[in-house]
Amino acid sequence: MKLGYINYLNCYPFYYAMTEKKPIPGVEIVPAYPSELNEMMRKGALDISPISSAAYADIQDEVMILPDFCLASVGYVRSVILISKVPIEALDKKKIGLSRASQTSVVLLKCLLRKYYRIEPEYEDKDPSPVLQEMDAALIIGNEAMIQMSEAVPYIYDLGDLWFRKTGFPVVFAVFAVRKQAMEQHSETLKAVIESYRHSLQYLETEPETFIRKAREKYPNIIYDISAYYRLLKYEFTADLKAALRFYFSVSGESGFLRQVESLKFME
Repeated sequence: MKLGYINYLNCYPFYYAMTEKKPIPGVEIVPAYPSELNEMMRKGALDISPISSAAYADIQDEVMILPDFCLASVGYVRSVILISKVPIEALDKKKIGLSRASQTSVVLLKCLLRKYYRIEPEYEDKDPSPVLQEMDAALIIGNEAMIQMSEAVPYIYDLGDLWFRKTGFPVVFAVFAVRKQAMEQHSETLKAVIESYRHSLQYLETEPETFIRKAREKYPNIIYDISAYYRLLKYEFTADLKAALRFYFSVSGESGFLRQVESLKFME
């Protein structure tokens, strides 16, 4: 069974058990950027993977969502930022570079600027570590948002914080999707993966020092306090976070940025 892994610090807590403690027989872990995992899930190249929440809209007929896990934040998150030469209100008709690693955050930014700031910038797809230079602003996510910047940045906006301030809702950045065919073909292995996820999150609580040290070794360029960062993230897919995801889909669907999602389909 092929299992996707968002190769970022925020996703590591789900994979600690199977990479550091007890590998799962028959499971091949495929690390990649979120956008790459999204595409692999679309093509059927992965059986299960965390995917950008926005990607679920495209493949909602082919997958089910694990009901217990997600990658989310309530407000400030640190790892999804807009860097800008000018205040956000002044970005109308300006050039904004969008990280190709992202999908949820791209839609999040577009919804924020159109619906809540009433502005329409020009968007360009860029590498995961865009620099301002020829642009007025840039969206950066994941590890690239938490390393030392190579240039002085006048304005930095945290999208999780902006979204929470404007809507009152948290952001669910990623969900865990399982292809329907894999639910039948790999049912026992799938159960083992889910159980491993549970154990991983428990290890974050029971052996935090070792956990954080291993995360630091895996991602040495991160300049933030990893322990504090993990406290900002939400991994349990609560009823409130499911409601927040439905709100995100309603706004992005109405704005024309995503295919409409009528309901979230969860694996039992």
